[in-house]
Amino acid sequence: MKILVTGGAGYIGSILVPELLKQFEIKAIPEALEQTPFEVTVVDSFIYNQSSLLDCCNNKRLKIIRGDVRNFEMMEKLVKDKDIIFPLACIVGAPACDIDEDRAKTTNHSAIMNMIHHMDIKEKDTKIIFPTTNSGYGVGEEGIYCTEETPLRPVSLYGRMKVATEKELLKLDNIITLRLATVFGTSPRPRLDLLVNDFVYRAVNDRSIIVYEPHFKRNYIHIRDVVKAFIHCINNFEEMKGEPYNVGLSDANISKWELCEEIKKQIPDFFFTEGKGADPDKRNYIVSNEKIEATGFKPDYTLQDGIEELIKGYQIIKRNQYANI
Repeated sequence: MKILVTGGAGYIGSILVPELLKQFEIKAIPEALEQTPFEVTVVDSFIYNQSSLLDCCNNKRLKIIRGDVRNFEMMEKLVKDKDIIFPLACIVGAPACDIDEDRAKTTNHSAIMNMIHHMDIKEKDTKIIFPTTNSGYGVGEEGIYCTEETPLRPVSLYGRMKVATEKELLKLDNIITLRLATVFGTSPRPRLDLLVNDFVYRAVNDRSIIVYEPHFKRNYIHIRDVVKAFIHCINNFEEMKGEPYNVGLSDANISKWELCEEIKKQIPDFFFTEGKGADPDKRNYIVSNEKIEATGFKPDYTLQDGIEELIKGYQIIKRNQYANI
């Protein structure tokens, strides 16, 4: 088993990679482990100067390559013998993509298309598990849950690239795409520009926030449940392949105002009020996660679990240096 994780030192990757190492070593018979051709290769450009995989470097089954996924020659060599590929490398989020559109387009779309269409993966049994975003639903209809059959109407460059990439990937047979809800929770490579993470940070440090378009709704998922979904896909690949799946908490289709109320349950002196202006982020939708739940997947962490975890994490993190912008 040879696994490639691009962007493996990022927010999600730095949780996924240790879990992959643990999962497969637990399953192997200890005395046979040395003969098992199992390894995880990480490719990351480390553009945020993160050190998130240092605690894994003692694992002989881990390879780390500092490189850019847009390097065609490097990637051509790396994908040839891989059994599973997680293409996580991405300029994540609408603001980050808008700052450097060329880098976003070449990383988020072109690099993956090159990997798929020009590196002979089509002819192999390589399994690809691709995280996209349910932001592709854009602006939904009130009271109507977005399913995997709902038309995709992304409202940002980031969303449009993710939708376009997923459309191409789903032409393959050996692919699963996961339309992730807005992720929250702590990670060795933190991110403060995600909605729950940002609101809790402000509640802890400022004790107040102005909420624009407070009625806008979104779905949420804990980062460790995202990783659990990845492992679930590996274990159920044949039954799930060729399809997209929404991944979120079915009881967390809530508005930004309701999110603040959830935070206030743990930070009682948190004050929030409605802003008069418009929010440039127009995403507003609710999501059904029934399709992946029908395969046996069930999240472990609630929204309140994540808020509690973040409050503790922000006793460590005191500077807003972990956004993608």
